[in-house]
Amino acid sequence: MGVMHIVMLSFKPLATPEEIQGVCDSLLALKDSCVHPETNRPYIKNIMGGVDTKMSETQDRVTHAFVSEFDSDEDREYYLNTDPVYAAFWDGAKGIVEKTHAVGFWPGKF
Repeated sequence: MGVMHIVMLSFKPLATPEEIQGVCDSLLALKDSCVHPETNRPYIKNIMGGVDTKMSETQDRVTHAFVSEFDSDEDREYYLNTDPVYAAFWDGAKGIVEKTHAVGFWPGKF
């Protein structure tokens, strides 16, 4: 198992269901559209996500969560800091996403 990246999203109050679905679909599509600059192949091992099933006032309006898996810290860092496809995704999501919370971890490393 590789390094995991979790991002949780809250959407702006005026975001429509269609806009929210578009952001979710686009984020999931990054698995195939983000291509490693050296191999010219997709480098995200897996992305999954969904809507929160237990809404609570302590969650800072977070409604959706996504988990991505990468082979290495280097791949994850490229994704977060350099990948132009990932950057373009966030440029398009700015007007719809209100807040993000993100964490990364290696399973079993504490």
